[in-house]
This record gives sequence, structure tokens and C-alpha cells, in this order.
Amino acid sequence: MRSGPSSRTPEAGSVAWAISPRQLLSVSRPALWINTVGVLVTGLWLSGQLYTLQPAFWLTLLYLTLPYNLLIYGLNDLSDQAEDALSPRKGGWQGARLDTAEGKPLLAWILALNVPFLLALAFLLPGAALLTLLLSAALFAGYSLPPVRFKARPLLDGLSNVAYALPLVLPALLLGRPVPILALLALCAYSVGKHAFDAAQDSESDCKAGLNTTAVWLGVRGTALYALGWFVLAGALLWPLSRLSALALLLVCGGMACRLWTRPSTREAARLYPLSIVTPWIVGGVSGVQLVYLLVRGLY
Repeated sequence: MRSGPSSRTPEAGSVAWAISPRQLLSVSRPALWINTVGVLVTGLWLSGQLYTLQPAFWLTLLYLTLPYNLLIYGLNDLSDQAEDALSPRKGGWQGARLDTAEGKPLLAWILALNVPFLLALAFLLPGAALLTLLLSAALFAGYSLPPVRFKARPLLDGLSNVAYALPLVLPALLLGRPVPILALLALCAYSVGKHAFDAAQDSESDCKAGLNTTAVWLGVRGTALYALGWFVLAGALLWPLSRLSALALLLVCGGMACRLWTRPSTREAARLYPLSIVTPWIVGGVSGVQLVYLLVRGLY
């Protein structure tokens, strides 16, 4: 006997959410949450405060953990299933390799975790801060999704990654403080360079999948030089704010770009990738310690 529509509905509903919490966490790449949470906290310190009790800040901080990173990397994994199937580094901490059946459940969870936060923040954040957050989210969505799909457009793929820098200004806009322009521009330059550097390891698999990225277009050596230029610009912008932070960025990020330039191969790019992952911790740690020290001493 055939089942009626009412008997099929619960099963369909359960399938719509059939993805494990562990897989959701894997897709969001917790190792990279520092790029969102750390940027917001640094922005708070740059605004001249060690902490704030404003609910809008803490809700934004919570949003920039699992929900926001699921938006960034979940949409990316959904759009890159062909490329990821050819990439040897996917399927672990560097990114999930999705089954076809997991696509719709993942999209459902992305919407379920992002929409309520954005609606709540629409009531709590000042207009400029909300628009900045929405711009950042839109750039990340546009990076992965057609018809825009910045990822498949050389140069625009990296330039759209300035979205990582935008949360830096949210605390200033929330608290009514001056926007840290130099720090913002430095972080934008760093984000563009880091995207190019990280993409070098995938240039062969991306090329085989028919994806034209900056790394595919320039080749590994050209990409290393391109990334180095952005890292030098980021260091120059940081220099007036903190010579120690600028030197840390130039030594670590510039050093790994030079290394890749002298040994241009996807294997070398993959070997250097773990160092690239920790560069936000290194440079951010150097900057954060200085900021906290100045704030505690009342010098900032």
C-alpha cells in the first residue's frame, strides 16, 4: 500500500536537517574562527576599551563564531564540490568534503543559524554597523555563489576577501568612536595577500576542475610575488601604528611568500599552509599584547 502525503512529510522533514553537529562544526573550520572573532576583539581594543557590557557587542561576538563561519565556509563547500573532490587536503580540518545528500541540510542550517542572529542584530546595532556587517556577509556569499562567484574571477577573488577586515570597525561604530582607518586598510591588504597565498596550493586541482582563480592565472611563483606585494603594503600601513606589529607581519608573512617564490610548487604551498593558518595568531598576538598593555597603563 502506498503511503499518503502525511506519512511522508515527517521523513522529508528529518532529511532536511540530516547533518551531524560534528559535520557542521567541521564545515565551519574552527581553526579559522580567529579571523572573525579575533578581528572583532581587536577592533574593540582599537576603540580604546578593554571590554564592553553592551549586549550588541556580545551578540555580534557570538554570531561571528559558528553561524558566521558556517555562512563563509558552508556556502563555499556547497559551491566547490567539484573542486573539493579533486583536492587532497579536503575532508579534514582544512575543509569538509560534502556528500551530495548533505547539500540541502547544510543550506538549511546556514539559514537557520544566520537569519535569527541578523534579525536580532538589526534591532541592536547602529545603522552603519549593521550595514558593514551585512556588506561583509554579502561579499562572502558573493565569493561562492553564482552569478557573482568572485572565486572564479581572477583578482576579484582576493579583493572580495576584504570582508574579513570589516568586523574590525564594528566596535568603533557601535561605541561611537573613530574608525581605525590605517588598521582597517592594513588588514584589508593582509587579507587579499593571504587569500592568494592560501589558494596557491589548490591551483592544480582548481585548474583541472576548470576554475580560474588568481593563483591559476598567475601560477605559483607569480602568486607568491603577488601575495608578497600585499603583505609589504600591509606592513607599510601598520608601521605608523606599531613597528613591532609591522615587523612581525613582514617577517612571518613576507618570509613565507619569499620561500614560496624561491620554491614555487603546490607541494611547497601546502607545506607552508599551516604557517599561514597561524599568522593571524602571531601578528594578532603581537598587536593584541601591545594594545592591552597600553590600555591597562592608560596610554592609549
